[in-house]
Amino acid sequence: MPHHALEITLTRPLNPAELDAACRRMPLAANCDTTRLMALVPAKTPDRAAHRLRRRLTDRLPLDVITTHYPDASGQVLLNLALPPAAHTALQTTALQTGQKPERLLERAVHRALAEHTDHEVKRLEHDVRRLLAHTAPAHLLAAMGHALTRTPQGPTP
Repeated sequence: MPHHALEITLTRPLNPAELDAACRRMPLAANCDTTRLMALVPAKTPDRAAHRLRRRLTDRLPLDVITTHYPDASGQVLLNLALPPAAHTALQTTALQTGQKPERLLERAVHRALAEHTDHEVKRLEHDVRRLLAHTAPAHLLAAMGHALTRTPQGPTP
């Protein structure tokens, strides 16, 4: 049976006892602040693997989102999330009213939100670049950008 690499995003960092308890149920690898975990789950499909992982760990961890770690052949990443009851009911109602599957409605909403986020980020960066160009020559800004992009990132600067 194939194994699927899944990434778990948690709603809060885990304390050591919680992480140990979860690791006793299933082998997990945690990031440095224990807000994200990785797991290899045996299942026929990534969807079944995500469901199996959620069933095994939902009572032990504050699970937020489970995703496949690697995109599939069409570049898609599986997103598995548990909606609060009110949100689930609203999604089901909207799906019935529009004649669409709830999964498709959610997929479209996520795509819209990502596109909106990208648009806002591009506009913010454009504004920042224009502000920088008001105080420096384009060649100096380009040289500084090249220098910054070739350095090893040390994390966010204050």
